[in-house]
Amino acid sequence: MEFLLDVAEIRVRSFASADAFLKSAPPLSGACVVTDVRMPGTNGVELAKKLKERDAAVPVIVITGHADVPLAIQAMKAGAADFIEKPFDDEAILAAIRKALNESTEDEQKQNERREVLDRLALLSTREREVVDGLVEGKANKMIAFDHDISPRTVEVYRANAMMKMQAKTLSDLVRMVTIARLG
Repeated sequence: MEFLLDVAEIRVRSFASADAFLKSAPPLSGACVVTDVRMPGTNGVELAKKLKERDAAVPVIVITGHADVPLAIQAMKAGAADFIEKPFDDEAILAAIRKALNESTEDEQKQNERREVLDRLALLSTREREVVDGLVEGKANKMIAFDHDISPRTVEVYRANAMMKMQAKTLSDLVRMVTIARLG
């Protein structure tokens, strides 16, 4: 497996067991864990479960030579990204790893974007946040002004300030950002 991944130009680091892996606590950003169901000590499904419990945002591919439906379901419930039965084709495991790495990278990018948006939202004053919330709800400036007992011109000022702090070029940018923040 290590040789196959190396030849496919996928950086690899192997461990003698799941327990050795957990003990070393390697950095998991941009990684994918490939584990076997049957190992001494912590088995592959338990490893996937422990990583999930630790909120480790790392895809886990579980391989086994003794697959059955209940075991596959158990692995997926434990957080496995994929479940592959041995013997497997080299291309099948490589495709599963590449897919998991791509999805992991996309998830990481989404989380980074969400953090940036939350940081920008934190810069808003209470009134600016109220105006933004009104805009996201689809309210017109006049309605937001009425709701908060301020003038429509004051709403425009708060809106402009919020747009600048949020680095939003359009109202749809602003709505998209607030939606991203709320989805987390």
